[in-house]
Amino acid sequence: MSETKPDSGQTPDSGETLFEPVCLDVPRIYDSCGAKDCLRDLTVFFTQENQELIDTATSVRVTRVSVITATVDVDAVAFNRGYYSVDETFYFLCCCEVYTAAGALPSTVTGIAAASKRAVLYGSEGCVKRFSSAASAVIDAAELDCCAAYGGSLPVATVQVSSPMALAASLSPVSTAPIVPFVPENVTEFIGGSLVAPDAQQVSTTIGVFSVTTLSRDVQLTLPSYDFCMPRKECEGREDDPCEAFGKIEFPADSFFPPAAQDSESGGVFDCRCG
Repeated sequence: MSETKPDSGQTPDSGETLFEPVCLDVPRIYDSCGAKDCLRDLTVFFTQENQELIDTATSVRVTRVSVITATVDVDAVAFNRGYYSVDETFYFLCCCEVYTAAGALPSTVTGIAAASKRAVLYGSEGCVKRFSSAASAVIDAAELDCCAAYGGSLPVATVQVSSPMALAASLSPVSTAPIVPFVPENVTEFIGGSLVAPDAQQVSTTIGVFSVTTLSRDVQLTLPSYDFCMPRKECEGREDDPCEAFGKIEFPADSFFPPAAQDSESGGVFDCRCG
């Protein structure tokens, strides 16, 4: 195999070099997809202490939902070389306000809701094994199986998730106790205990979420390099006077004078959230 040296970027007249070709080892995205999912009637699971409060509740409201973590698994699609299924499971932290009597102040509890989905994407084929001094060698028994139906390295799946939205919540009696889903240990440690199945009443919530799933492989690419990224300012460790910093903030006129209907339709975004 003959070795070819890429031409550097030069002007035809002066010969001045504009960039230098460099070889980089980077992940290349082979396929991706976006999803807008409305996850209906997900059961929210609580610890034993919080579930006892749910059993005596008269109404409930989910105030905020966030993604704690997610598990992503990649597997080859049979009879379709180069395509892979990406199984994703999201674990949502649901903050709920529980009302136990009319006119009483609500109690705030947190629970876990889980949802799974699958995407099929093209990830190309790779029949090489990668070893690096930066990571310890891990032996995968599946790769050493001589009877495996499909050989080769798997692409890397990456899932990006936006901040989920709590669309609805309801409180209903339990007719058949739902099965508690498998939850990673770090999730149960985060909420301070193991989850239990609802006994008398259960909380169901509907969550809206946007996600992007990609499949990538590490490849060597030649790219133009113009210069090193040198910092353009020095790091400063000084502390500003709090009143001086406050004086630089513009007066929030939109918070005191909300826009009219015609202003809202013009495309402006009004956000009154704290902070």
